[in-house]
Amino acid sequence: MAPASADPAADPVAVTSDKISDKAPRTERGRKTRQKLLDAAASEFGERGFHEASITSITQRAGTALGSFYTYFDSKDEIYRALVDHLSSRVREAARESRRSDLEALEAERVALTNFLNFAGTHKEIYRIIDECEFVDPATFRTHYESTAQRIFERLGEGARKGEVRADIEEAHAWAIMGMNVFLGLRYAVWSQERDPAEVAEIANSILRGGLLPRP
Repeated sequence: MAPASADPAADPVAVTSDKISDKAPRTERGRKTRQKLLDAAASEFGERGFHEASITSITQRAGTALGSFYTYFDSKDEIYRALVDHLSSRVREAARESRRSDLEALEAERVALTNFLNFAGTHKEIYRIIDECEFVDPATFRTHYESTAQRIFERLGEGARKGEVRADIEEAHAWAIMGMNVFLGLRYAVWSQERDPAEVAEIANSILRGGLLPRP
C-alpha cells in the first residue's frame, strides 16, 4: 500500500549520523575549506579504500594544513561518514528534477534514473565508497539505502494517489526499482559508458510501465 504520510513536495531528509560531531563552519571560507576536504576524501577513499587512506593524504590532496582537518573533523572515521552523507545528498540533488509536480510517476522515475546515471558517470568513486561503508559503518550504509528507497516509495505513493500507477504499491516495489538503478549505474556509468544514460533509463522505464501502470 502507498505511504499514508508521504509528502513528495518536501525535500527528503538528508542522511545524518549522531557520530558526526558538530563542527559546522560558520564562514564562507570555512565552508569552502570543508568542501575541499570532502572532495579530497572522495578521491582518497575512492582510489585507496578506507583502510589505506590517510588524513595526511587527504589534506595534501585538498591543499590544506593538517590542523585544518581537525577544525572540521575529529578522525578519519568521521570524515568518511560525513562523505557518505555528502554523497547521499548529491544523489538526492541529482534526482531533484523528478520531484517536479508536472511529471507523472513513472516519468519521474525515468528522469531520476537518467540523472543518477549522469552523476555516477562523473563520480565513479561513489560505488566503492558506499559499498565499503557496509563494513566501515553498517548503520550509515543502511541509512543511505533506506532513505533512497523511501524517496522512491514516496514518489510512487503520490502516483498511486493520482491514479498514475497501480494502487497496491508496496515498499518492496521501491526497493526493487532502487536495486535495478544501482546495478544499471554500475554497468553503464562505472564499468563502461557505451550507452547514453537516457537510453538506459528508457529501457528500465519500459519494465516499470509493464508492471506498475494501473490495471484495467
